[in-house]
Amino acid sequence: MRHVDYGPDTALLVVDMQNDFCEGGALPVKGGDALVTGINLEIEAARREGALVVASRDWHPIDHMSFTHRGGQWPVHCVQDTPGAAFHPQLKLPDDTVRVSKATAFDTDAYSAFDGTGLAGYLRERGIARVAVCGLAMDVCVRATALEARREGFEVIVLDALTMPVAPDSRGHCHRELQAAGVEIRQ
Repeated sequence: MRHVDYGPDTALLVVDMQNDFCEGGALPVKGGDALVTGINLEIEAARREGALVVASRDWHPIDHMSFTHRGGQWPVHCVQDTPGAAFHPQLKLPDDTVRVSKATAFDTDAYSAFDGTGLAGYLRERGIARVAVCGLAMDVCVRATALEARREGFEVIVLDALTMPVAPDSRGHCHRELQAAGVEIRQ
């Protein structure tokens, strides 16, 4: 199923489809693995229609401040250059996918793909006006990325069928918050 009419003014932003966020990972989101097939189809559609594909990833240093042993709220996950930080092995990212690493400093956390990465400026330089967002997790990094994309002035579409929340009962709250900010939710 195709979710968006893509073109050169659109970017498909695949958020944090990493091993640690999928089943068997350090911080798994139930249903994360099941998203890969649909996201791959969306990537194919975006590429075929001339859209930019961007993939964000948590890329934490060892002893990142978000880890519980450092006083943070999360278990150790997505440590740089580890198998858990790698993109899901079945995710078919084209070679020219723009890869954005976030939360790379020891003392700073980042949930949005735009936070401290320079992504907004890069997209504007490329003539991007619209961003379609999918990936993990809806109630954490997808939410933060979509909200910041709106604050940066982009038209934003969240591909609801291609994202899963950490807390299943948070989907409705996320929908309301995103829609109030001007984000379109597409099934």
